[in-house]
Amino acid sequence: MSGGVDSSVSALLLKEKGYEVIGTTLELFIGSSCCNTNTYLDAKNVCNSIGIPHFTYDCKEDFRKYIIDDFINCYANCKTPNPCIECNKYMKFGYMWKKAKELGCNYIATGHYTKTEYSEEYQRWVLKKSKAGKKDQSYVLWSIPKELIEHVLFPLADFENKEQIREIAREKNLKVANKPDSEDICFVPDGNYKKFLENNSAIKPKKGNIVNSKGEILGKHTGLYNYTIGQRKGLGISYKVPLFVLGFNKAKNEVIVGEEKELYKKEITVTDINLLLVDDVKEEMEVEVKTRYSSKQAKAKIKQEGHQIKVKFLEPQRAITPGQSAVFYVGDIVLGGGKIEK
Repeated sequence: MSGGVDSSVSALLLKEKGYEVIGTTLELFIGSSCCNTNTYLDAKNVCNSIGIPHFTYDCKEDFRKYIIDDFINCYANCKTPNPCIECNKYMKFGYMWKKAKELGCNYIATGHYTKTEYSEEYQRWVLKKSKAGKKDQSYVLWSIPKELIEHVLFPLADFENKEQIREIAREKNLKVANKPDSEDICFVPDGNYKKFLENNSAIKPKKGNIVNSKGEILGKHTGLYNYTIGQRKGLGISYKVPLFVLGFNKAKNEVIVGEEKELYKKEITVTDINLLLVDDVKEEMEVEVKTRYSSKQAKAKIKQEGHQIKVKFLEPQRAITPGQSAVFYVGDIVLGGGKIEK
């Protein structure tokens, strides 16, 4: 329980359905938006008001090891991470399941907008999209272990929007009913990830060349971590046509830029794969793929080659970014996903 309205209403709905519910809050990073005194108090007050116990667990060491170190390592290697996916894998559906079993619980539940159900077609439990449209969060849950799916409950699966959740909270007099959503990375609450990297790692400003795809020097950059693929503004260079960040050459400390048409790719390689719906993809398979949380699904064909999956899009996709996740869908069901390598 984060102290927010989604997890609070989730606990309430489960209690009303007759489950024996235990509220838990994870201490992740001091000073983060989800790890402060107000968070703990809000979660505990909600638990008191609906009549369930509440526990807080210190997970700061694991959070540093699995989420923050990965975040830093990605930027150090010219990749753009999604720390929420790592947190779901290691903390909310890793550490939390371990604690749930210690407490004698059969399930863990969160306030994510997604759904689990048993599929007769596939003869297994599956992870599916919720009814929440753009707020659906199945994309960030591809990395959870497939054997855990039948032990996870998502009470908000069938709600279509956040206002419905807030209305339930108001009706039940939960004090968090109108609490604002947290949009930033939890351990970078001011949104300045560059300052976070400089203050918490060996990553520091280091000037280098901005070059085009032909290797021609067009200007200077202030450090590779300050740029993302697809970026146009803030490059500090003038050219006859608009230029965008295409990628990086870490060995030469170069930012590579080019025209917008150069941003499009039709094939990518995905590593660190986790398949939920099938055991492998040895034969080419038609799916839809999301390469960012906010992106639209695109039709593609995928095939597994060892520990990687090759993705071939039917139409070229813009600004695909190493470090982000590619998530594969068959209809509304999450087939699985992985990290974009190149």
